[in-house]
Amino acid sequence: MNTAGLLAEAFDRVGEAVHAAVEGLAPDDLNARLDEGANSISWLVWHLTRVQDDHIADASGTAQIWLTEGWADRFGLPLDATDTGYGHSADEVAAVRVDSTEPLLGYFDAVQERTLDFVAGLEGHGLDRIVDEGWSPPVTLGVRLISVVAEDLQHAGQAAFVRGVLERA
Repeated sequence: MNTAGLLAEAFDRVGEAVHAAVEGLAPDDLNARLDEGANSISWLVWHLTRVQDDHIADASGTAQIWLTEGWADRFGLPLDATDTGYGHSADEVAAVRVDSTEPLLGYFDAVQERTLDFVAGLEGHGLDRIVDEGWSPPVTLGVRLISVVAEDLQHAGQAAFVRGVLERA
């Protein structure tokens, strides 16, 4: 398996986990929080998608789909359009609400398509390119992509956990 195939496999697994956590849920379940400090499925999937969109756009030199394809308007959240959810308070988490699975999965699928197109052209040494000098050591493209996969899988797993609790309740 080459580099591009390995990355595509990793991001495909993110997609499977996101869809499994979201598909078929009613708005009340998507927006439910197990307690006042917990994240909802809506917030978790919105956040993981915002991070992936932000990081892939930065790495590929393109604009975020959230901003260019009208997703910020479709969601209509009371947040800054550049917000990705990092450091959100409980009130900000509560503000991320959806009326159906469509915006969550539609936005995720659009970002996923861009991501898979981007990673399809990557080769080994291309992953050594520095994409963020704000860290020590500076972050390479390879490290950034693995960070996105890891965070996305963690949040998709959290969403699946919330779904499981809600289905048992």
